[in-house]
Amino acid sequence: MTGKSRLVVVGNGMVGQRLLEKLVAEAPGRYAITVIGEEPRPAYDRVQLTSFFSRGADELALVQRAFFTQHGIELLLGDRAVSIDRATHCVRTASGRELPYDRLVLATGSYAFVPSIPGNDRPDCFVYRTIEDLEAIREAGTRAKRGVVIGGGLLGLEAAKALHDLGLATEVVEFAPRLMAVQIDDAGGRVLRSRIAELGVGIHTGKNTTAIVDGTDARHCLKFADGSELHTDVVVYSAGIRPRDELAREAQLEVGPRGGIVIDNACRTSDPDIFAIGECALWNGKIFGLVAPGYQMATIAAKQLQGDEGTSFTGADMSTKLKLMGVDVASLGDAHGATQGARACSYVNEQSQIYKKLVLSADGKTLIGGVLIGDADDYGTLLQLMQNGLPLPANPEQLILPRASGGEQPAALGVAALPDSAQVCSCNNVSKGDICAAVAGGCTTIGALKKATKCATSCGGCATLATQLMKAELARRGVAVNNNLCEHFAYSRQQLFHLIKVGELRSFDAALEKHGRGLGCDICKPAVASILASCWNEFVLGRERAALQDSNDYFLANIQKDGTYSVVPRVAGGEISPQQLISIGQTAAKYGLYTKITGGQRIDMFGAQLNQLPQIWRELVDAGFESGHAYGKAVRTVKSCVGSTWCRYGVQDSVGLALRIEHRYKGLRAPHKLKFAVSGCTRECAEAQSKDIGVIATEKGWNLYVCGNGGMKPRHAELLASDLDEPTLIRYIDRLLMFYIRTADRLQRTSVWRDNLEGGLDYLKQVVCADSLGISAELEADMQRVVDSYECEWKHAIEDPATLNRFRQFVNSEHGDDNVMFVMERGQIRPALPAERQAQAVAS
Repeated sequence: MTGKSRLVVVGNGMVGQRLLEKLVAEAPGRYAITVIGEEPRPAYDRVQLTSFFSRGADELALVQRAFFTQHGIELLLGDRAVSIDRATHCVRTASGRELPYDRLVLATGSYAFVPSIPGNDRPDCFVYRTIEDLEAIREAGTRAKRGVVIGGGLLGLEAAKALHDLGLATEVVEFAPRLMAVQIDDAGGRVLRSRIAELGVGIHTGKNTTAIVDGTDARHCLKFADGSELHTDVVVYSAGIRPRDELAREAQLEVGPRGGIVIDNACRTSDPDIFAIGECALWNGKIFGLVAPGYQMATIAAKQLQGDEGTSFTGADMSTKLKLMGVDVASLGDAHGATQGARACSYVNEQSQIYKKLVLSADGKTLIGGVLIGDADDYGTLLQLMQNGLPLPANPEQLILPRASGGEQPAALGVAALPDSAQVCSCNNVSKGDICAAVAGGCTTIGALKKATKCATSCGGCATLATQLMKAELARRGVAVNNNLCEHFAYSRQQLFHLIKVGELRSFDAALEKHGRGLGCDICKPAVASILASCWNEFVLGRERAALQDSNDYFLANIQKDGTYSVVPRVAGGEISPQQLISIGQTAAKYGLYTKITGGQRIDMFGAQLNQLPQIWRELVDAGFESGHAYGKAVRTVKSCVGSTWCRYGVQDSVGLALRIEHRYKGLRAPHKLKFAVSGCTRECAEAQSKDIGVIATEKGWNLYVCGNGGMKPRHAELLASDLDEPTLIRYIDRLLMFYIRTADRLQRTSVWRDNLEGGLDYLKQVVCADSLGISAELEADMQRVVDSYECEWKHAIEDPATLNRFRQFVNSEHGDDNVMFVMERGQIRPALPAERQAQAVAS
């Protein structure tokens, strides 16, 4: 540490963390860094804060603690800087630490503004700012029925979505005459209000809250200046933010008259040894409340700390695109047309609830602002037109008017017109040139592009434009991305699926003869076998199909490291009777099997030899069990909690629904394994948000989460639809599963499929919920054919002599393999280790 300059960073939010990443990447070892974080956890994604309820805190994390250890950074969490002694260059913390510095960076962010009204500190009144705030809101939601958000801006509508997703009857109270008054105009506000009201959220604009008192039929009553009132159980304040500048004030740094630490173009405060970045900083009289300008400040400050005096902060574009309560909303530049001489053209479709406005320069040649409500697909292109001053077409209204099917794109909308310097991702400062360079370096998928450049990994608003640029650059380079299944089929799995289905091909040989070449391989045979099972659902060990299967499917059991097999009967929904438990115990004891309860609420029996499998299956089938398909790329389990039947918190019968779902989809073959779960309330005991299909009960019905998984790379599922009745829920699951089976790549989990799906979750919602492709009836019919043709593979196997002949350890003997050895441990068998096998051999 000797000889290093001492750098103290106050704040470990998104902007403070970006500064650290820049410093360790560009100037490793230059500073001895200490970071003070007031919250109990390192930096997390506050932009996606609302998704905490569906993803959890771990998924929001931007950094692991190992980052700080690896780079020699001292991280002080749960501590607060209380004073700065500029004379001695020392920061003091609430815990009593004194931290000397040579350079100091204030990244203290902002705090949620709470209106100064009587009763604002009553129990179950919250701000919406940190994970701890959301944890408290979620806990209060378990004992509440109604919730009110005070504030109808960006954060207020995010908070309203959170309350709505928690199953509360939700109302929004806004002082201004419209929602999102800063970003959109009156006409846009009307459309947004109508869209959100359709979701069942009450909207109260032009309301001045004067007090919060005891309610009559609820915990609170909000009193308004006009004499009206509103009753609620939970109150969330989201009425704007204020910069955290108290440290700077006490240290007598220059602050603005309305708050904020004054900085220059180098992000320096009035003290040249102290920098300020993010929402606490005031540049040119402005506070920037978005993360992208904060990231730009972090980059500038990092350069300045390295001695690069040539970089400067010159302001930031406050354009933004997001989805509020499921409604696409975008605001660009001068959305209100305040620029002198500005002209506007707008498009309103009240039936479709779409509003678009362009604000043009006085000469009508360039775009200086805009508003998009209900349809923001063109946001990326319009933003580039505005930011790069590109000329508009002769009739700029074409840019927002609906285009007829097959109609031509308006002039000047091609991505080729953008300069290499055009910023595509403002959150991570990724330009068109960066994307083209990544493509030149081998990126051919949006997933690879995200990993290489970080574009579309923060707010996600640039994903569409980034994809367009990637494809355009691939085409310009003459790169044809080869997604062929293997050398024998010049088609992707998706293409081959359609060829097999449309052509009604029912065997590998038929598919190879018509669409392939050669003899096939270990890649295409199992892939085609899976497609045939998904399409026609015929017995996988039928004469022409058995040789195509992977080892586990070929033996309808999972082969273990010692050559024995495990047997997993289906325990639908995790519900099992005492007699069934006894039957499993008797079978396991009879054949000397090791038993283990799985994470999917089933019982796994290990140590079966090949010749024993049919005998074990017969006993289990006779006891009322079916194959659990633990060996197949198929629907495995539907985990459930006890739900409203037993639990005092349950609001729906989760076990009953889990049983109906599992019996509907059991045996469904797919590109990869599928796991489901059903939770009876938002306490989520069944862990539905870590499954491919997760269902969580609400008082109004069921919330459907999709495309999650555990494993090596865990991913939280995402909310597809809310408050569904059971028939609608089943239809949506039918559609999603069949769409996945049709379009996924070989061995692709639903989470990876979703990540690589162009258009992402929004596109999936359109396909599944809105039937945008017009194929929902076909997908449902395909699923029903699979459901109607189900049969237990174990039962079929034990009733088919030809299949039974495969289950012999030796061709000429019914005897098992004497080389399989076990030892006893904790009262059960386990495979013998090499030394134990040798000892047994010597003893015998």
